[in-house]
Amino acid sequence: MTHDFLSLIERGDPTRFAALMAAPVAARARLAPLYAYNLELARAPWVSKEPMIAEMRLQWWRDAVEDLGKGIIRGHEVLQPLADLDLPLDVLDRMAEARRWDIYSDAFADQAAMDAYLEDTAGGLMWLSGKALGSDDETALRGVGWAAGLAAYLQAVPELAARGRVPLLDGRDAGIAALARRGLDRLAQARRLGISAAGRPAVLAGWQAQGLLRMAEKEPGRVGEGSLQLSEFARRGGLMWQAFTGRF
Repeated sequence: MTHDFLSLIERGDPTRFAALMAAPVAARARLAPLYAYNLELARAPWVSKEPMIAEMRLQWWRDAVEDLGKGIIRGHEVLQPLADLDLPLDVLDRMAEARRWDIYSDAFADQAAMDAYLEDTAGGLMWLSGKALGSDDETALRGVGWAAGLAAYLQAVPELAARGRVPLLDGRDAGIAALARRGLDRLAQARRLGISAAGRPAVLAGWQAQGLLRMAEKEPGRVGEGSLQLSEFARRGGLMWQAFTGRF
């Protein structure tokens, strides 16, 4: 089953797939179902141009998570392994509910709404990932997840705009740089708080966050140009360094 999840993640989420491959084998078996669940949620808003169909797909996942609390496992391969992790269902539900924003073309109502989106999607996923491995460092894990989610979101800005979305409340260079600094601040706070050794494989998924956010802060124009990318050397080297040292 884990092998099936790895194939799915490799195709749909290469960043997390690389992080999985750098994690200990035992950690992979617990992280893979979560990453597969997240991938299903991320895809759901884009499967149809009809908002109602996308809403129905996300609602199916929300109902499936609710059923887990009743001991009911619906017919999807990710659900039994997800149930076996015994994670907080409210966090899994918020991961799905937050993706409703992706369905529509409206901008975030305000910065607090964007912050909540990142908190419930990437932040929630990172917290659950660490918890699945035995870590209780919720604030630090959420901070790393939020920062990593922001970095990935900034990379996606051109595609979101091409699809008719309004991804940023302030797309000017100063606004982007300020947003990147907030992400860097969340990373710094997470480092100060610390993450136990048990949870370190979870934060491998955020290994590019600092480099990308620093780049966005210094060269915010890259976001709109679609060139917010680390070099292949920096990507591979950064992941290897983090996996080897346990630092983030």
